[in-house]
Amino acid sequence: MAHTFLSLLILILTIFTLNPTVKCGSRARAYVESQCRPTLYTDLCTRTLLPFATKTNTPDPEQLARISLTTCLFKARLTKAYVNTVDKAFDKTKNARYYEAVTECLSQINDGVTQITQSVKEQKRMMRDGEKDFSWHESNVETWVSTALTDVTACLDRISDRAIGGKEKGLIKAKVLNVKHLASNSLALFNRFATRHRESRRIKTP
Repeated sequence: MAHTFLSLLILILTIFTLNPTVKCGSRARAYVESQCRPTLYTDLCTRTLLPFATKTNTPDPEQLARISLTTCLFKARLTKAYVNTVDKAFDKTKNARYYEAVTECLSQINDGVTQITQSVKEQKRMMRDGEKDFSWHESNVETWVSTALTDVTACLDRISDRAIGGKEKGLIKAKVLNVKHLASNSLALFNRFATRHRESRRIKTP
């Protein structure tokens, strides 16, 4: 599991051969902020994408959408690992309510990770195929990210409906909410890219 997380983090940092340690100029920041305007969580969007934008190498809208989605997947996997740890720590006999709530949340997070993983792979296939089946790939990504949003929302509902205890409840909610916001931003960025790409090439709406 640790190796998987490390590999994914390396992928995020190198996927576009960008240098996130280079200080971003005001022009790069303005560009990222303009790309993040369609998102619901603009501050989070800017924080996520800004390290990958430099004065000399600025990601295009498709790359920004992929960075956001890959980051979301990384965070979702970390969240899944944490919830799994909490799940195993509960005594099934003494804390039946707690165990049931966390187990249900874990199931939803697991489904969400699956959906986001499929989305990342599908976007890669979309760019590899070019114009071929663009609308079909687009529909798949939108469907899977939307489903992931539904999954993490369901997890939050389970946690909110059944009190689990202060620390665990607070940490789970914070981590899952972060994944939800990242997924929402990723969907908005992807929709922005896909819509403009279709319009520029006169591809029919799926």
